Amino acid sequence: MNIILPINPKHIKKIISGEKKYEYRTRIPQNPVDKIIIYETAPTKKIVAEAEIIEIMSLPPKTLWEETKDFSGITKEFFDQYFKNKDIAYAYRLGKIKIYDTPLDLSNYGLKGIPQSFVYLPFSN
Repeated sequence: MNIILPINPKHIKKIISGEKKYEYRTRIPQNPVDKIIIYETAPTKKIVAEAEIIEIMSLPPKTLWEETKDFSGITKEFFDQYFKNKDIAYAYRLGKIKIYDTPLDLSNYGLKGIPQSFVYLPFSN
């Protein structure tokens, strides 16, 4: 199963360059997920790539930072603010990235609006 995940353009650039190998989240899907379909938020507002999920990490924030900081693509301050008051922090460890030649609209996946955190896709496009 796949999910569509909205990601800020500055983070997508770092994912594509390999500087960012972890995508952090405060929530994760309950069902197993193989791939993230990457929706680039404003100003692009398109699906631009997909990323293989190697693993989903679930750890206390301090531990997660220590294990992922070398390829976090973000500052410690940003990380700490994002997970402020959270007991558990999540990170998708990203594998192979496929950049789409032509970015796609959400409507290509039957969606009318941006997913708040993620949305399941039972298929690949």
